[in-house]
Amino acid sequence: MLVTLKEMLDEAKREKKAVGAFNGTTLESIQGIIRAAEELGCPVVLQHAQSHDTIISLDEIGPILLHYARRAKVPVAVHLDHGSSFERCIQAIRLGFMSVMYDASGKDFETNVRETAEIVRIAHAAGVGVEAELGHIFTSEIVVGEGTDADSAADYEDVCDIYTDPQTAKDFAAQTGVDCLAVAFGTTHGVYLTEPKLDLPRVAAIRDAAGIPLVMHGGSGVSEEDYRTAIENGICKVNYYTYMNTAGGRASKEYWEDEEKPLFYDQMALAAAEAMKEDVKKAMKVFQKR
Repeated sequence: MLVTLKEMLDEAKREKKAVGAFNGTTLESIQGIIRAAEELGCPVVLQHAQSHDTIISLDEIGPILLHYARRAKVPVAVHLDHGSSFERCIQAIRLGFMSVMYDASGKDFETNVRETAEIVRIAHAAGVGVEAELGHIFTSEIVVGEGTDADSAADYEDVCDIYTDPQTAKDFAAQTGVDCLAVAFGTTHGVYLTEPKLDLPRVAAIRDAAGIPLVMHGGSGVSEEDYRTAIENGICKVNYYTYMNTAGGRASKEYWEDEEKPLFYDQMALAAAEAMKEDVKKAMKVFQKR
């Protein structure tokens, strides 16, 4: 069933759980995500990231995401991830998405507030929720961790300067009216090259200051213990894609390497979908404390 992201995250916040948000870039990944959620009876967020337009366009994938959400036996929110323009957010709203992320985190604070507040005004008028981002969430090329140059105290302090500040988050939430906020506390988009150093107490401080559900981006590769602490401290939505995608790729490779398997693309795709489903289930059990 198709639901709003806001109602899903409000419930997660009350129960100190997190909803898994998974990018569906192919039919097989969407099927794997929905089957995982149904088998566990978990709510789930189906996402399309604007950066994945190179794989499939929003116009193509949007109706498919909505189709699977509406027929699902569990609550499903369909969400635009990392929308970087007004036009793309409006496009998602018109398609029927129940939430959009407007990402102006690379801009100065005043511009981020002004532009996000305008998206919130438009989206809320249509009954659609809005996620924003404050601070800088790393890419794998500059992840902080053991064995890197950033181990020095000075470098680590420099890195923390671009983590989300609790008071700034409070001001941002009040001035924009966003429904949830992606925060920077040491997680990384992509594959972790080293052990991440997460500032987990910062998450609790942001939660107490801002008072809205918080979002973890770069969820793949975080330890189960750190997930649980982050969720206890206020994370209500976890974006998870890289490791799910890797599970599908690994299953495809293993299928083709098995000389006894028929050379049928559809059978390989089914194997990939099954592997992604199992990886998603593993993540969901952690997020939902099962």
